[in-house]
Amino acid sequence: MCAGTTLFFTVVSCRSHSKQLKTMATKIRIKDIAERAGVSVGTVDRVLHDRPNVSPPAREKVEKALKEMNYQPNMYASALAYNKSYTFFLLIPMHESEAYWEEIEEGAKKCEDTRRDFHIDVEIRYYQRFNEDSFKDKCIEILNSSPDGVVIVPAQLDITRRFTDKLHDHNIPFVLLDSYMPDLRPLSFYGQDSFCSGYFAAKMLMLLAAQEKEIMLMRQTKDGKLVSKQQDNREVGFRHYMHDHFPEIEIVNLDLPLQGTRKEYEHTMENFFIQHPHLHHCITLNSKAYLVGEFLLKTNRRDVQIMGYDMVAKNVECLRQGSISFLIAQHAYLQGYSCVDTLFNAIVLKKKVTPVNYMPIELLSKENVDFYRRTQL
Repeated sequence: MCAGTTLFFTVVSCRSHSKQLKTMATKIRIKDIAERAGVSVGTVDRVLHDRPNVSPPAREKVEKALKEMNYQPNMYASALAYNKSYTFFLLIPMHESEAYWEEIEEGAKKCEDTRRDFHIDVEIRYYQRFNEDSFKDKCIEILNSSPDGVVIVPAQLDITRRFTDKLHDHNIPFVLLDSYMPDLRPLSFYGQDSFCSGYFAAKMLMLLAAQEKEIMLMRQTKDGKLVSKQQDNREVGFRHYMHDHFPEIEIVNLDLPLQGTRKEYEHTMENFFIQHPHLHHCITLNSKAYLVGEFLLKTNRRDVQIMGYDMVAKNVECLRQGSISFLIAQHAYLQGYSCVDTLFNAIVLKKKVTPVNYMPIELLSKENVDFYRRTQL
């Protein structure tokens, strides 16, 4: 009984002591650090805020004291106390309202709202795809605004490099979104592994279409070129899988021009299906699966299904009505949020950030689409 009682009080005593130490650790003052290091309060302040004019011996003494005292700075409190405002720019392609990019914007603006206490401002700039002058003009506009950080959806590598080289020259951090270009040395990247995504899409499609003789690949193009590097890489992954596992199946391209009208699209698709009456499965590696899905519903072609990307509203409606069989989701909203939050963590809180962030490759059907959380963080 006595031994048990002694043990009980010993445990309480240890816990109490631990709590006291923790309380002391959270209340470490600059004065305490200065006394332990044997330097002035001003020297400690300069070391903590990484300011110049500190001799190597003095810095070493302060850093030793910080380590011995297990000092953990409150980065949030410091950033709030500093009361500085920050401007981040998001550079993305011009787009329609029903698009993957719209969710990117919503996510970025949500992060701006979440971090509003830190005076974060997110400015969005749009460039025309395949228009070098448009991209260049927006880059100049951003540079002239002296941003604290930039999120970039890249254009072609050489064109984007001209911009990112200038950002490096001015020590402005940037995050790449959608297309990973490691040679540009970004602070971080957010997006899917495009090759793996295309490979996965092919594998899932062939669970349904293994007995087919031909499959339609719908692509959005401008002057015969795919409208993004990401789609190009997805197609490489898609064709790689098909070549290795279903070489006998013909992949028939249906190119829809980026600036085409709905009437033009319908005319093109009508001719396509007349020419390919035995085709039952289609795939597109972009967010516009609904262009084909709505046409299939309108013309009552119930024996044809399409597989596509992204949970935009029109795609989801086609999924529910059965003209789209599957959608691959890539958390566009989360990507937009995370890109801005990465700049916030690196620039405002001075934290290390993860350099490469591949998004999950998730398969949605009409049975599970209602459980998908587009805005989940």
